[in-house]
Amino acid sequence: MRLIKLVRLPLAALAFAFPLMLISLILAWAYQETEMFAVFGLPLALAVVVAAPVLFSFKKTPPALYAQDGYLIVTLTWVILIVWGALPYYLYEAKIHFIDALFESASAFTTTGASTLADLDVLPRSLIFWRCISYWIGGMGIILLTVALMPLLGVGGFQLIKAETTGPDKEKITPKVTGTAKVLWIFYCIMTLILFLLYLAGGMDVFDAICHSFATVSAGSIATKNSSLTGYNSAYLTIVWAVFMFLAGVNFNIYYRLIRRNVKEVFFNSELRAYIILAVVISIIITVNIAPLYNSMSSAALDAVFQTISFLSTTGAVITDYTRWPALAQMLLFFLMFTGGCSGSTAGGIKLIRFVVLYKQTGNEFRRLLYPRGVFSVHLNHKVGRKDVVYGVTAFVFLYMMTAAFITLATAAAGFDIITSLTTSFSMLGNLGSGFGAISPGSSFSVFPAHLKLLYAVAMIAGRLEIWTVLVLFHREYWQS
Repeated sequence: MRLIKLVRLPLAALAFAFPLMLISLILAWAYQETEMFAVFGLPLALAVVVAAPVLFSFKKTPPALYAQDGYLIVTLTWVILIVWGALPYYLYEAKIHFIDALFESASAFTTTGASTLADLDVLPRSLIFWRCISYWIGGMGIILLTVALMPLLGVGGFQLIKAETTGPDKEKITPKVTGTAKVLWIFYCIMTLILFLLYLAGGMDVFDAICHSFATVSAGSIATKNSSLTGYNSAYLTIVWAVFMFLAGVNFNIYYRLIRRNVKEVFFNSELRAYIILAVVISIIITVNIAPLYNSMSSAALDAVFQTISFLSTTGAVITDYTRWPALAQMLLFFLMFTGGCSGSTAGGIKLIRFVVLYKQTGNEFRRLLYPRGVFSVHLNHKVGRKDVVYGVTAFVFLYMMTAAFITLATAAAGFDIITSLTTSFSMLGNLGSGFGAISPGSSFSVFPAHLKLLYAVAMIAGRLEIWTVLVLFHREYWQS
């Protein structure tokens, strides 16, 4: 009975996604895409039929949430939203397998950017908009949106944000969890608006500017046409894209502290410093390494910086064929595939804070060899960190690598080469969407069989939810608690 009550919240989340798909239907009417009326109308009708009774039930008996409930609610919310979001792709083209539609939807909501669609130029604009706004919803998280509006449902729950937000340590930036969610969404919307205006100033039309803004701030790689942003042939737009990819990979709590003028906390933030240093150092190395392939150092630097930030923030955007670069440059991009951006950002991957913790703990182990009776702690942000954070980080990295190994073996078992198998696993789990081998620039995920696409969809969701949230549901003790 309690399980049935908890399922209500994931179903209610459809009510908050309903207006966003409704915008796509309105665009279909505006662009006279009559074939799209049923494509969006049927999922919208389904959302009303399912979500409306659930919303009314909350007024009578809002569920009391326990710590372990958050994992189930968050996972179910993402699964239900992705299945529902796959319906427009499936209904638009009857020949498409539902697994392909599910893959497209999972890729969009998890901001991965992988696609089986070969020709974007023939897609209706309303469907392209749905893809882009799916990125935007998934970037900050449907749960954060739901939590921000939870007072309407009579529900609260910091455990929901803990189950969805990234990083080893969760924190509220305001006393109330709904206040935290609202602040984060306000920052997210402001960043989207600023980027939209900058894209307009660079010569984009309104539709492209909106869609690319949604994709960029969510650390997702998406395009409205086959030529992507390269069709504009604008260094200005490329630089704007790179800057906001970098900003999307920064912990959003940093922006809140800057507004509150807590400059000292920002300056001493260990993860932010590592993020900046890594971006700068790798960009310089790649620039020097690929310079002989370019006519000018500035062109080499622009491509190097863009691809470095794209991989570091797990955006996966591509403006050049990096597989033609020297081996050193390619290897550096490969390492960035599982590094990820900052915790509390829209980026995927393992997250830099975990590497910072492991780096500092490694230093402590060296000191312990020299001073066996010494007591050493990991210091983060000039503060002593908790020991359980180190244990959690170690377990997470192990679990992440084991999950990646499983996906790699499954891909290899389907007959793909080792480069494709390895980079695809990190690409899917890290929500990157780009890679090497069969997923090099210009390639499509349509080459993979249906069972792998389904596996990749699960991997994208698990990666977006930091693995623990999904895999804990398969632990026997979860259902005994």
